[in-house]
Amino acid sequence: MRSGVAIFPGSNCDRDIIVALKKITRKVPLKLWHKDTEIPNLDLIVLPGGFSFGDYLRCGALAARSPIIRNIKDHVSRGGALLGICNGFQILIETGILPGSLIRNKKLLFTCRETILEIQKTIENPFTKGFKEGFNLKIPVAHNEGNYFAPAPLLNELDSEGRIAFKYVKGDNPDSNIDYNPNGSSNDIAGILSKNGRVLGMMPHPERAINPLHGGSDGLKFLTKSIEHIVG
Repeated sequence: MRSGVAIFPGSNCDRDIIVALKKITRKVPLKLWHKDTEIPNLDLIVLPGGFSFGDYLRCGALAARSPIIRNIKDHVSRGGALLGICNGFQILIETGILPGSLIRNKKLLFTCRETILEIQKTIENPFTKGFKEGFNLKIPVAHNEGNYFAPAPLLNELDSEGRIAFKYVKGDNPDSNIDYNPNGSSNDIAGILSKNGRVLGMMPHPERAINPLHGGSDGLKFLTKSIEHIVG
């Protein structure tokens, strides 16, 4: 398994995902600086969470114009797997690798808490292949601009093409006062896939749920199965 983590000024979850990938693969991922213009062939590249370039202009807008993006697009064109988490998802939107927009949370407040994700019926892809449709994962979010917005035709297209990977759901939490959708995303969308299924953008942080001592290990389960199917 050959993996790399792209790092931008302001990334702050790069170490977390590096620890998670090392735990699963027993290999340290390559650290890819945003100014790198040449990167080796990799099986997986991860764009981590954080506040790239301080979230100036729009979240991910400046990172999307970094030199490394050309190499990342080449990686995608070769069929390489690409995972964007939180700010990484925002960067994927800004680069045009994934469609739609990520705007301010509905309540205009930063939110940091656990969410329940439900696996959707999807196209062939390595990220959800190891799970049955309807399976729930408990994974936290931490963002201010995670409200996925898209016009109705695009939302219908994503749904009909099986490109919605996860949705926020209530799960078995009996507390009806909890707003299960933490940001107001259209159709409760928490993550979407590219047309070929090799790129996933998601707002929740699986790298923050890799140890029961930290509140749960569903993120480890998700990342492990993803890697198994990327290299399988």
